[in-house]
Amino acid sequence: MNQKATDLTILIKGAGEVASGVAHMLFCSHFQVCLTEIPYPQAISRGVSFCEAVYEGEKEVEGVAAKLITLPEQVFEVWAESKIPLIVDPQASIKDFLHPDVLIDAIMAKRNLGTRITDAPLVIGLGPGFQAGRDVHVVVETNHSDNLGKLIIQGEAEKDTGIPINIGGFTLERAFHAPVDGRFYPLKDIGEPVCAGETVAVIEHQLIKAEVDGMLRAMLREGVEVKRGTKLGEIDPINKEKENCFIIRSKMRKIAAGVLKAILTRAENGRYF
Repeated sequence: MNQKATDLTILIKGAGEVASGVAHMLFCSHFQVCLTEIPYPQAISRGVSFCEAVYEGEKEVEGVAAKLITLPEQVFEVWAESKIPLIVDPQASIKDFLHPDVLIDAIMAKRNLGTRITDAPLVIGLGPGFQAGRDVHVVVETNHSDNLGKLIIQGEAEKDTGIPINIGGFTLERAFHAPVDGRFYPLKDIGEPVCAGETVAVIEHQLIKAEVDGMLRAMLREGVEVKRGTKLGEIDPINKEKENCFIIRSKMRKIAAGVLKAILTRAENGRYF
């Protein structure tokens, strides 16, 4: 492969918070980036997730915009606008049109939903669920540990703990989940202050209350149908400035840096790893 790094086409599966952090860094590094998503994404960190373009048509994160397209051919038009094209394509079939140099599975499903090591010259899996050397060429660690952002050439990422990042001594208490199946109706918006015991949302007449004081950092979109146990939102007990809800978190930047390193690390013969 004799291309310059910035000539590479990169297809990212997923457009949630992690995928968006990666897409943002790669776009700002002058790669040609395209995102795929499902028809009704359920990202809670909507202030920093490009998947909101599915609902709004366009979503800007820290000065970079993703624009919804309906046809693969529209990718080139959006690139010409200096934006990231995003297409609703759960199977990432657009890869057969784009023939990407790099494919990144950033769905964060904690299991492989169909990504194969033959999908592109370089295939990267984020987080648990991928076997480096079998499913993908490299796995990037996403667990919030000392290994965050580390490249794994053989083996798997650390197992998902299911425990949110510790902020101000709080972990599980910061997040709230759906107690039943149903349609979600928030009573608070992202960036608003909340108090412990305050009702922040309703599902099927079930009241969802905050367990800690703080700021509502993330919240699912209104009207979305959810299953019991679905994560609905998060509270930040320390950072209470609304602007923080629209800034890419350091965790996502470290993961993105790992992805960038994986892309730029190539052997002299042009092969990845």
